[in-house]
Amino acid sequence: MPARDPLPFAGLRVLELSSEITGPYAGKLFVDAGAEVVKIEAPGGDPMRRWSASFQPIAEKESSPLFQYLNSGKRSLVLDPRDAQDRARFAALAARADIVIEDWGPNGLEDRGLDPEDWLEANPRLAVVRVSPWGQTGPWAGHPANDFTLQAATGSTEYRGLPEREPVAAGGRLGDWIAGGFVAVAAIAAWRSARQTGEGQIVDVSRFEAMIQCLTVFGDMGSQFMEGLLPRSIEIPSIEPTKDGHVGVCTQTGVQWTDFCKLIGRPDIAEDPRFLEGRERMEQIDFMQEVIHGWTKQHTTAEIIELCELLRIPVAPIGNGRDLPEFDHMKARGCYVRAPGGFLQPRAPWRLETAEPAPIGPTPALDGDRKALLAELEKTPRARPRPSRVGAAELPFEGLRVVDLTAFWAGPYATSILSDLGADVIKVESIQRPDGMRFAGAVRNDVLWEWGHVFHGVNPGKRDVTLRLDHPDGLRLVEQLIADADVVIENFSARVMPNFGLDEDAIKSLNPRAINVRMPAFGLDGPWRDRLGFAMTVEQVSGLAWLTGYGDLPLVVRGACDPLGGIHTIFALALALEERERTGLGQVVEVALVEPALAVAAEQVIEYSAHGVLLDRHARTNVMPHAAPQGVFETREADERVAISVTTDAEWRALCRAIDAADWLRSDELMTHRGRYDAHERLTPRLSAWCRTRSRESVLETLLAAGVPASAAVNNHRLSPNPQLEHRRFFQSMNHPIVGRKRYPSFPAIFGAFERDLHRSPPPTLGQHNREILQGELGLADEEIERLAAEQVIGTRPSFM
Repeated sequence: MPARDPLPFAGLRVLELSSEITGPYAGKLFVDAGAEVVKIEAPGGDPMRRWSASFQPIAEKESSPLFQYLNSGKRSLVLDPRDAQDRARFAALAARADIVIEDWGPNGLEDRGLDPEDWLEANPRLAVVRVSPWGQTGPWAGHPANDFTLQAATGSTEYRGLPEREPVAAGGRLGDWIAGGFVAVAAIAAWRSARQTGEGQIVDVSRFEAMIQCLTVFGDMGSQFMEGLLPRSIEIPSIEPTKDGHVGVCTQTGVQWTDFCKLIGRPDIAEDPRFLEGRERMEQIDFMQEVIHGWTKQHTTAEIIELCELLRIPVAPIGNGRDLPEFDHMKARGCYVRAPGGFLQPRAPWRLETAEPAPIGPTPALDGDRKALLAELEKTPRARPRPSRVGAAELPFEGLRVVDLTAFWAGPYATSILSDLGADVIKVESIQRPDGMRFAGAVRNDVLWEWGHVFHGVNPGKRDVTLRLDHPDGLRLVEQLIADADVVIENFSARVMPNFGLDEDAIKSLNPRAINVRMPAFGLDGPWRDRLGFAMTVEQVSGLAWLTGYGDLPLVVRGACDPLGGIHTIFALALALEERERTGLGQVVEVALVEPALAVAAEQVIEYSAHGVLLDRHARTNVMPHAAPQGVFETREADERVAISVTTDAEWRALCRAIDAADWLRSDELMTHRGRYDAHERLTPRLSAWCRTRSRESVLETLLAAGVPASAAVNNHRLSPNPQLEHRRFFQSMNHPIVGRKRYPSFPAIFGAFERDLHRSPPPTLGQHNREILQGELGLADEEIERLAAEQVIGTRPSFM
């Protein structure tokens, strides 16, 4: 076998004190990139070892397929913090680590006699990342919570679904996976900063804040632009019935909506300006569905996909655990690989030119590496190299120059975080084709392109220049920017940038050190490479929509895959930066938007390939395998609902005592989680009746005090005011030159060494920095600037407005 080049994170040491999904998924990302991850487990082991979403028995000393997916390639050691010798071992392991990831809850380490500040004193360059439901401090820090109740608290659940039916949470514990991505990026940020400055830090990640970023489509931002509550709704069109199943369609732009209406033989609907707005379509849902279904049910899924492709309308088959690995595109790209345990799992969701992900390693037996790890602790720790740039800037990406050619959400979200963490990001648009997110949901006025709330959410901290890429002068100036860039990033389909003359070879010729980050929806190769795709398209195909919705109607999560893809892109970029340190050269980095979604929806394919069971939505809304009882319940006041979710035996006993259900406590049938899940149909009505006689405040006070996860199901436009977010200063107030002072959400972590307010400026107006960049940095004269403006190569107003 030829010798392999070292993986980007080879030599990086991660200590993982976490269980279930969030921390282990972050640890998995590091394993894939070559890091050494030591997993510390409690004497009983990670509960995920025994978990199966289809309730399959797991043999003694075996681990569940999902545990294997999350933890293969790690080493396992059981330590009990109640034991003084084990506490010393925790400290010794931390002294040898670069990163610690822990999820023991607020003060969970300290309450067990472990102090991360002591670890930092002994290992000053250590990055300690602590993840918890609400954050380490604040009035809600101690509230019991899980993925389901946190979704309700963000405002995500209340605005998904049909108005006459129960609100719908995203399935598959999506929020826990999302938080894992943020934990990984927070760890990279703290580690890179420590390597530059010689000083480590503690990072406090809030799962609640991570879910606000990914599951609400910036609802709080929207509430500042539009008055009133946000009604519950679904997308039209979205997942529609066909002659032989379902198909996923997405019309994010006016052109796509117009073309779809023509496709179904109703150009008259496209001509009605009311229906350009999704809200208006929702108000006319019966009419819309009659028209759309009248056409889709006359065609097969394959026929509709072919027709939509011809018109460049985003379209996809509906994926699930059985069908996904059989899609031609997934096969052609090798998206699924056979694990040592025999089941199929997604490959690592990134591609580099210079490095392959680490091979899937063995799954550690509980405490299976005890002898070797304890022997290592007896040895003198190897000397650490001095920081490469002591005294350098503390922000991890400071000094990087990014040419941002992205649009809509996924790419701009990634570059916004890069800006927060120190990079100089130059956003490139044109007045002929501004970023389409400027117009999505924008307030209708004379400068509506400055009033898109999602655009505001994903573009703080950047500078903006307008350059027409299909004009020789515009292309020449973009090439000058690229020549001085560290990173060039775009998120269009594979053919778009080459059509402008900016293919991979051209960028390498302009700047061999530039890292060329590409984020097409379906990747750079494969049968679907030229298909358009937005987050909803990816949700439709990846399986995320399959587990979200009503028993008779799958629903898209609504936007989650965009920020999810952005977070994974930052992780992949960090790998490429490590490679550049080694080789001195840039390279192409590919993060197909669909592949992070496949990674976090992995349980469906894993469960089907391991056990032959197709996971599906439950007939009763919001019933999911990991929790019982669970649901969104009406209280005494109209439209004041609560989310309740019980996942452990202790929470079950607490619920029974809180609602005076002594008979439930005595029931042998209900002693186990499986028994409660099977009895969901009779548990839910009684819990619902109890809630209906009480105010929402009374329900929450009673249940939270008892230790039962519960939350108000808030409207998407009523996230603020929120005492927990205010305590953590999650929102940063900035004054925008057009829309005025607004509050902007922050990165969902508090870094001990960085300021909380990481946004350096509000989102840029169109072409706001043309002179600053073109004249001040590229050296253009006044006359040249004026000529370019006259020829509409640059400008500050869309050419079509």
